[in-house]
Amino acid sequence: MVHVNCIAVLVAGVAAWVTGAIWYGVLGNIWMAALEKTKEQMGGGKMPLVPMILSFVADVVMAYVLAIAIVTRGAVNIRMGACTAALLWLGFVMTTIVVNNAFAKRKVSLTIIDSGHWLAALLVAGIVIGAFG
Repeated sequence: MVHVNCIAVLVAGVAAWVTGAIWYGVLGNIWMAALEKTKEQMGGGKMPLVPMILSFVADVVMAYVLAIAIVTRGAVNIRMGACTAALLWLGFVMTTIVVNNAFAKRKVSLTIIDSGHWLAALLVAGIVIGAFG
């Protein structure tokens, strides 16, 4: 069985979640334009509680799976954490977003913003997990 540092996973999940909050805080208006939605259609500026909770849970689960991948690759360090995160993003996350958005005929800018968010979140989580060793 693979041993995972649960504290590292929780900290990585929180860090990934905060990264997403910052990402969409900065790019929120561009993201909404790519979605062709207005602020009113997205809740009028009210905090979307359920999506925020789901996002947090997803980030913690993602950090746990990432930690397993890092541990099974060998040395647990910042470099391995970042490399594993980037590899998983490229192989699973980015490809999935590209395909889904292509079939939905969504704007390329939406694909770039959303896949960039997940790259940033995974890299931050991988670096945190690696830093815990």
